[in-house]
Amino acid sequence: MTQDTAPITEDSHLYLIDASGYIFRAFHALPPLTRPSDGLPVGAVQGFCNMLWKLLEELKGDDRPTHFACIFDKGSYTFRNDLYPDYKAQRPPPPEDLVPQFPLIRQAAIAFGTPALEMEGYEADDLIATYARQAEEKGARVTIVSSDKDLMQLVSDKITLLDTMKNKRLSFEEVEAKFGVGPDKVIDVQSLAGDSVDNVPGAPGIGVKTAATLINEYGDVLSLLERAEEIKQPKRRQTLIDHADQIRVSRDLVTLKCDVPIEAPLETLKVRDPDPATLIEFLEGMEFRTITRRVRETFEAEGDLPDPVESEGVDHDQYETVTTEAQLAEWISRIRKTGYVAVDTETDALDAVSSNLVGISLSTNVNEACYIPVGHVSVSEGELNLSNDEKPEQLGLDKVITALKPVLEDAEILKIGQNFKYDLAVFSRYGITVAPYDDTMLLSFCLHAGMHGHGMDELSERFLSHTPIAFKEVCGTGKSQISFDRVELDKATRYAAEDADVTLRLWKLFKPLLAKQKVTRVYERIERALPAVISRMELEGVKVDRDALSRMSSDFSQRMAGYEAEAHELAGKDFNLGSPKQLGEILFGDMGLPGGKKTKTGAWSTDASALEELAAAGHDLPRTIINWRTLSKLKSTYADALQEAINKKTGRVHTSYSLSAAQTGRLSSTDPNLQNIPIRTEEGRKIRNAFIAEPGNVLVSADYSQIELRLLAHIADIDALKNAFRDGLDIHAMTASEMFGMPIEGMDPMVRRQAKAINFGIIYGISAYGLSNQLGIPQGEARDYIKAYFEKFPGIRKYMDDTKEFAKEHAFVQTIYGRKCWVQGIKAKNAAQRSFAERQAINAPIQGSAADIIKRAMINMPGALEEAGLKGRMLLQVHDELIFECPEAEADTLISTVRRVMEKATEPALQLSVPLVVDARAADNWADAH
Repeated sequence: MTQDTAPITEDSHLYLIDASGYIFRAFHALPPLTRPSDGLPVGAVQGFCNMLWKLLEELKGDDRPTHFACIFDKGSYTFRNDLYPDYKAQRPPPPEDLVPQFPLIRQAAIAFGTPALEMEGYEADDLIATYARQAEEKGARVTIVSSDKDLMQLVSDKITLLDTMKNKRLSFEEVEAKFGVGPDKVIDVQSLAGDSVDNVPGAPGIGVKTAATLINEYGDVLSLLERAEEIKQPKRRQTLIDHADQIRVSRDLVTLKCDVPIEAPLETLKVRDPDPATLIEFLEGMEFRTITRRVRETFEAEGDLPDPVESEGVDHDQYETVTTEAQLAEWISRIRKTGYVAVDTETDALDAVSSNLVGISLSTNVNEACYIPVGHVSVSEGELNLSNDEKPEQLGLDKVITALKPVLEDAEILKIGQNFKYDLAVFSRYGITVAPYDDTMLLSFCLHAGMHGHGMDELSERFLSHTPIAFKEVCGTGKSQISFDRVELDKATRYAAEDADVTLRLWKLFKPLLAKQKVTRVYERIERALPAVISRMELEGVKVDRDALSRMSSDFSQRMAGYEAEAHELAGKDFNLGSPKQLGEILFGDMGLPGGKKTKTGAWSTDASALEELAAAGHDLPRTIINWRTLSKLKSTYADALQEAINKKTGRVHTSYSLSAAQTGRLSSTDPNLQNIPIRTEEGRKIRNAFIAEPGNVLVSADYSQIELRLLAHIADIDALKNAFRDGLDIHAMTASEMFGMPIEGMDPMVRRQAKAINFGIIYGISAYGLSNQLGIPQGEARDYIKAYFEKFPGIRKYMDDTKEFAKEHAFVQTIYGRKCWVQGIKAKNAAQRSFAERQAINAPIQGSAADIIKRAMINMPGALEEAGLKGRMLLQVHDELIFECPEAEADTLISTVRRVMEKATEPALQLSVPLVVDARAADNWADAH
C-alpha cells in the first residue's frame, strides 16, 4: 500500500470503522461458518468482508469517503487498567471460534486497501476519538461505522455514527433517546450508571434514566457531586456521597481519549482502491465464493481485473503433440522468450532409477502446453506391437535430449515442476542437470503444511477447481493396465500436457504467496534446493547383503515356529497366531483373561497395548504372541522385503523420500521404508548389519546428539539445560540431579533412565499415564515426576503454555526458520482430539526445527565433500542421522568434513544458544557404524 497522503479540508469525509466492535456483533449475529478445506472458523471474517465491500460499493456517490481506516483493539490491557485494575475484569474471554479470526480480519482490511490501525495501551475507541476530533477541528465530516454506545459521546454536527447492520445513522436524536441527554453529557450519565459489561462501577442503584434526570438538573457529574448534599432523596444522596471517588474513577474510565499519540497521521488515511489481485486472492483463500464472484464481476466490469490463470478453464484441445524438429524449435524459442517453463516427464514405470523416458511435457502459459513423445510403441487391438516400422510418429530420444538440454540447464530459465525430485532423477540419467527450478509441491508445503495434501490432483481440485485426467483413464487398472509407452499419442498428450499446464497455474498462484505468508526463507533456504540433493541420494541407493538377509529370514522362520508351538501348548489347542479373531477368543473367551475390550466389529481387541498389559501382568501366552509378532514383522517387512527391493540393474536398494508428508518438515522413507528399522532390539540391529559398503569402502553414520533436547533448551530459553549442553554434561544425569537433588557422580542408572524418559517425553507432551507405562511405575508417581520436572524447569512449562496459546490464536506454530506447521483440532470440543493437537503444537517447533537443520546440512553437504576432494556420497537420511559411503582411506577426512557441516548447519543465518554435537563413526556395515 502506497504512503501517498491527502490533506484534510472542509470537503473531506473521514470514515472510521470500529472493527473490534463490529467483529463481535458479526460473530454473534451471523450463523457459524467454517472454511470447507480445513474447518477454520471464518464467519466473522465473512461478515466483515461483506460489510466492508457493501460499504465501499454504496459510498461511490456524494458520500464517498476521502479518508478511510479500520481501527482495532491492540490488546486487552490499556491505560484504564492502571486507573482501575478491575476494568473489564468480568469480561469472558473471546469465544474459541472467534480468536483465530482476529488476525484474518486485519488481513481482510488490508486486502480491501484500508489501513488496519491499532495501538498498544489504548482501546480502538480512543484512536477513533482522536482521529474524529482531529478531522472535526479541520472542518471535515466524520462517519464512525459503529453502534457502540461508548462512541456516542463523540456525536456532533460533524460526527455521526453509522450502524451498518440496521442501515441507520445515529445523530443527536438517537443519542438523546438512548441516554436522555445530548452527546456532550453522555460521559456524565455513564459515570453514574456505570457499565456492568466493562465493569465500570458507577453509582450503585442509579440507572441511565435516573442519571439523566440528575445530570439535566445539575449540569454535569462533577457539579452533582459537589452539591450531593442538596439531593432530597436520602438513599440517592447517601449513595452519591459514599461513592463519590468511585464515580470520579468511572468518569475517567468512560471518557475517550482524544489525544492519543497516533502513529499514522490523519492525512495518510487517504482512500485507495483495493488491488484486484490482492483482494481476490485473499477472498479465494478464505473460500468465500459469493463475495469473490461479486468482487471479480465488479472489477471486470470496471476493466481493472486481468483474467486470472485459475479462472480460465483447461482446454485440452489447445494442447500440441510435438513430433517435428520445427515444432520443437518453436517451443524452445517460446521458452526462451518467457524465461520459465513448467516441465513434466512420463516414464514406463514408477521407478526413477531404472524406468525409461517415454515423453516430456512443457507449458509456458495457461492452456499453452505440449507433449513430446520419445519412447512410445504402437498398440494394435490392445496387443503390443514391437515393429519399429509401426511405432507412432515421434522424434528420436537423443535428438530431443540434445535440443532440450541447453534450455533445461540454462541458468536464466526457471524450470517449474510438481514433485520435481522424480523428474530431476529421470533427467539426470540422460545427462541433464536441471537448474534452476521451482517445485509447486514444496511451495504448497511451505504455505499449507498440515492443512491438506500436496499432490497435484488435490491441489488442482482445491485451488483451481479442476479435476485432472486420472492415470487410470489413460492406462486402465488391474491386469488390463498398460504402461504409458503404450498409450495412444492423442490420449497421452491430453494427460501429460495437462500436468504441465496445471503445474504452471499452481506456480503462478503459490509463488507470490510466499512473501505474503512470510515463508520465503523456509522455501528458498531449505526446501527449494532439496529435490536435487534427495534425487541424487535416491539414485545412489545402498548395498544390502542378500545372503545375510536370507539367513536372517530362515532364522526368524525357525524361531517363529518355536513360538508357535509354545503358544499352542499354552492355549491348549492349535490356532492361527496371525488371526486377531482367533487369538481374542482364546485369551478372553477360553482363558478368561481380564481387561478384554471389543472393537466396533464385535471382535476382541488384541493390539500391541492390550497384549503388553496382559504380559506385564504375568500372563505367558500374550508375551509369546508379542515375541512371535516381532519376528514376523522383521521377517516380512525387512528380511524378505529388502531382498525383493534390490534393484536388478544396480544391485542396491533405492528408497524413495517423501518431501511433504510430515507437517513438521521431516522426510519420510517409502518403498522400502528405511527409517523405521528397529534399533533398540538385538533382532532389529541384525537388519542393519545387512546394510554394507562396497568392497574397499566403508559406511559412515553421522548422528546429531540429542538435537531435539538442545533445541528445546534454545527455543524455551532454559538456562540450566543450555549451560549443561555448553559444558558437555550428561544431560539426563544433570536433569535427574536437578529433580531429585542427588549428585551426578555415582548416580543410580535407574534414576538416570527415569530422567531420560521424562526429558524425551516432555518433547512429545507425555502424560502421567504415558510415563507410568514407559517406566512401569504408578500414575501418581509419574505425575509427581512430571510436576517436579516443571518446578525445576518452569521455562519449559511456560514454553508449552505459550505455544498452545499461540496455536489456538493463529492455528499454526513455527520452527526457528519460520516454517509454519498448521495444527488441526487445536480448539476442538472433543478433549482427546484437542489434547492430541496440543501435543502436536508443542512438539512441532522442536521436531520441525531439527528437520530444518538437517536439511540445511544435506543441502550444504555435496559442495563440502567436493571442495574437500572426497569421493564419498550421501546415501540415506534417517531423521537425525546421515549415512555415507566412501573409500576406506578417506573415512577420517569425510567424518571431520561431515561433522563440521552438520554442526554449523544453522550458520551464518542463525546462531543457536546451544552447541550442536554430531557423533560419527565408520564401519563395514550400518549397525557397527551407528
